[in-house]
Amino acid sequence: MRAKRSLINLSLGLISQLLIIALGILIPRLLLVNFGSEVNGLLSSIGQIIVYMTLLEAGVGAASLQALYKHVAGGDRANINSILSATSSYYKKTGIYYFICIILIAILYPLFIDASIDNITIMFVILVTGMGGAINFYFQGTYKVFLIAEGKSYIDTSITTIINILINAIKIVFILKGYNIIAIQTTHFILMILQIVIYQIYINRNYKWLNLKVKPDFDAISQKKSVLIHQVSYLIFNNSDVLILTIFTNLKVVSVYVLYNMLFTVLDNIINMVNSSVTFALGQTFHESRDKFLKLYNAYEVCFMSFVFSLFTVAYIMILPFMDLYTNGITDINYIDVTIPILFVALKLLVNARATSNNVINIAGHFKKTQNRAIFECVINLVCSIILVQFFGIYGVLIGTIIALLYRAIDIVYYANKKILERTVWITIRRWITNIVVFLLIVTIAKWINIYPSSYISIFIIATLLLAITVIIFASVNSLIDRDVFLYTKEIIIKVMNQFKRKQSSVK
Repeated sequence: MRAKRSLINLSLGLISQLLIIALGILIPRLLLVNFGSEVNGLLSSIGQIIVYMTLLEAGVGAASLQALYKHVAGGDRANINSILSATSSYYKKTGIYYFICIILIAILYPLFIDASIDNITIMFVILVTGMGGAINFYFQGTYKVFLIAEGKSYIDTSITTIINILINAIKIVFILKGYNIIAIQTTHFILMILQIVIYQIYINRNYKWLNLKVKPDFDAISQKKSVLIHQVSYLIFNNSDVLILTIFTNLKVVSVYVLYNMLFTVLDNIINMVNSSVTFALGQTFHESRDKFLKLYNAYEVCFMSFVFSLFTVAYIMILPFMDLYTNGITDINYIDVTIPILFVALKLLVNARATSNNVINIAGHFKKTQNRAIFECVINLVCSIILVQFFGIYGVLIGTIIALLYRAIDIVYYANKKILERTVWITIRRWITNIVVFLLIVTIAKWINIYPSSYISIFIIATLLLAITVIIFASVNSLIDRDVFLYTKEIIIKVMNQFKRKQSSVK
């Protein structure tokens, strides 16, 4: 059942990401052409500020997930309801705080930026962009957490995909018809309300036993404050660059950063979707059998690293040709820079290659024990980025983030392996080294071949072929080195395929 749900999560997630990628790449291009780099930078800057608003959640979601895994695996509905009741209580307060903060940001933000856009427009854009988040927390945050613990993140993916398609489709029409930026952003708020209605209908029909009015078990999610510290750390290294660039440079430089980050964020979303598709299975297995968990985790780590390095290998090779086409005709600032892709790929590999070890820490609930490490990462990131941006601009913020990530990635891998898995750190480090060597070999060969397509179609075709080749190379190399993991993974795949065949036979 878990393997089946993981497969459904993965399949629907990939379809969702392909649709969102297509729309997500088109809209910034239309914004650049119709409104210029300044508006694109403004929307991205506002978006990053709103991301920071998720801190108001105060770690409730992750703490609730960790508490739910055991009870969901055992089918204990009473404890599930009491945990969700506590979660709901916190989320409703968060929704109110979120609403108040959006109003304050809308008033204060225009006073601190250098832009030719009028203050009234900026205020309204912030309001209509941010209000959807307040509604989200208040009405559906609790149900999202429960569905993830259940292994049904594909439900959230399906609903979110439908709404995102509608939002982006309407935005495209509005941009082409010449509507102003306030009208364009208002579509997001209106359709977020529709998303809440769809969510509520699904929960009412399929989980009638859920009761958020029972006595809340606040002790079950008592680690939320420690989780919050980890979330602050994550948000800082993932989002502080845009804010620092907004303060110390200008919105055009922000636009350059954002376009590169947009492409890498697409890959982040795909990776996170793959990661979340199987995390629930790891979380539930962790509380059932240590031996079974270790086998599943090793298979997950090897496959996940192979996938991550494959994606970023192709991204590094193809990003400059794509950016050259994408920014063709945009002359208010230069978007082509050979150094930025190197820094972005280094940053993203550090973020994503450590994700498997970080999942172990989250599943085991070691939030409080590792919070000081997360705080130190925040300090390193902010101090280095703020100092280096003065001398190196956009390079400086990326280098500052890389320095912090290098420290934290090593620390996370060490802690997960030594303190929780109780094994040598060398197992994970060896896998890192193996994939880095393969990555360097492939990108070196690609430079000799001089791959530089001249159209979107050729970029898509070449990127698809490269991804197929790199996945095979990384998977083959890792399978040869981790033979036992390969055999275990093969066994799982065969088991899932046989279950699917039996189901198809019974339908016929």
